[in-house]
Amino acid sequence: MSDSAVSPAEAATTAPPLVRIRNLSKHYTRGDQDVPVLTDISLDIPAGDFLALMGPSGSGKSTLLNLIAGIDKPSGGELTVGGLNIAELTEAELADWRAANVGFIFQFYNLMPVLTALENVELPLMLTDLSRRERQERALLALSLVGLSDRVDHYPNELSGGQQQRVAIARALITDPTLIVADEPTGDLDKRSAADVLALLQQLNREMGKTIIMVTHDPGAVKAATHVTHLEKGELLGTELVAAGD
Repeated sequence: MSDSAVSPAEAATTAPPLVRIRNLSKHYTRGDQDVPVLTDISLDIPAGDFLALMGPSGSGKSTLLNLIAGIDKPSGGELTVGGLNIAELTEAELADWRAANVGFIFQFYNLMPVLTALENVELPLMLTDLSRRERQERALLALSLVGLSDRVDHYPNELSGGQQQRVAIARALITDPTLIVADEPTGDLDKRSAADVLALLQQLNREMGKTIIMVTHDPGAVKAATHVTHLEKGELLGTELVAAGD
């Protein structure tokens, strides 16, 4: 190997970030009042990272997650994902971009109660050109990845909270997204189920290389992440490495 060769570790540190945020701001108008939510946020998130966003209620962490996921649009600044400035996309373009690039995990699962686990996971593929058989094969694979091969025909009310969240994670994986965004994914779970879900997210990050951004208020949940970013009153306080075994 020549002296000028770059090691994989060096290449990872020099690669452009998957998410690049510069001077990002978000405000809402209430009557004649301008209410700032995020102020001058600059942040880089490399591909393959597992980032936890922490902060007190009202700090802007869920707003920042929604901006990165293309659910909301910033009031100012630059927000690029994979080199694409999603702040410049129209609503229709954003919807197409989200469908192709973002997997969503919510606190309350957002499963359709009249659909089985398999049908819930299959939902994001309904607007694709895949055949019914191809959709079901992918959904079965996603459910096997989250350890629910024996629950494919169960309805949400026949599953525990932890199992419902794993169905939601399988649904988030089904399109092989660039980003997985999770908003308080353990907030409605008991301690054991929360630990199982966090272990699964950690596995997706470490073994499948999935980039995960997770909003949480739980210091215990942060231990699953590789980095944690703190927000307070709409301002970024800093990002730090989560120590292994912390």
